[in-house]
Amino acid sequence: MGFDHVRLSINPRPMFREGEADAIQPEPLGYLDEAVRSILANSLAVILDIHPEAEFKNRLAKDDGFVERFGDFWRAFAKHYSALDTKLVFFEILNEPELQDRYRWAGMQAKVAAAIREGAPQNTIIAAGARWSADDDLLFLEPLPDANVIYSFHFYEPHIFTHQGANWGVDFWHFTHGLAYPSTPESAEAVASQEPEAAYRLYVIRYGFERWNAARIEAEISQVADWAGRHDVPVICTEFGVYRKYADPGSRAAWLADVRSALERHGMGWTMWDYSGGFGVVTKTDAGVVPDELTLRALGLKAP
Repeated sequence: MGFDHVRLSINPRPMFREGEADAIQPEPLGYLDEAVRSILANSLAVILDIHPEAEFKNRLAKDDGFVERFGDFWRAFAKHYSALDTKLVFFEILNEPELQDRYRWAGMQAKVAAAIREGAPQNTIIAAGARWSADDDLLFLEPLPDANVIYSFHFYEPHIFTHQGANWGVDFWHFTHGLAYPSTPESAEAVASQEPEAAYRLYVIRYGFERWNAARIEAEISQVADWAGRHDVPVICTEFGVYRKYADPGSRAAWLADVRSALERHGMGWTMWDYSGGFGVVTKTDAGVVPDELTLRALGLKAP
């Protein structure tokens, strides 16, 4: 299809021994080794994305001892993979930190990055801002004292469109079906009647009057590009996408194309979320994997 890397999301909990965080459990690590070897054998780079559940991240937000142990885990984990091709294996510190305190996250991330560097002197590290890797939190971040770091952010703006119909996050999303992109007052008004509460109807109507389009997305992403330029650092968007179950396919493709184009205009790498899940680029059937041609065209790629 034309992709050049995989962002491999890894729950650390099965590998994590509470009293000996640097003694990584061999059985789950073996399964992971097989996946990494398979990715590299297919001429793809791999981002090893530490992607824990909320409980794990909430402990990091409150427990200094757990932060220490997380650093111990990363040091050993990075050392384990440091023997592989350093141009193809990247270490993403933590997916979507759930820390409201930006200062705590900045200090914690610097500490963990230093532990990674002790384990893997040559591999590139991927760092992010606080509060779910939002683009505005990346703008708050001061770059780490390490020249071999890429800075990442996630882009799902506006969530009312990209997460329409989703049964997680904000409760009223699951009532919202069929919002169009680009947004107009007229198209939003037609959807607002689905919402049971007046405040939620207002959010839908507001989406229409905000007129989300290519120019609005460009304005958002250009702020990240300006931050990267001021600090002379590279940036990647490691997640963007639209929940596909209730979104109009044409609107979904238009949003994906506008985000991808804006990222590429600013020289930013990107990883779409996700492969075969609710935001997927393929669907899985009993007959096998079926690439979504409309999605691939939006990404500038081709179905095989």
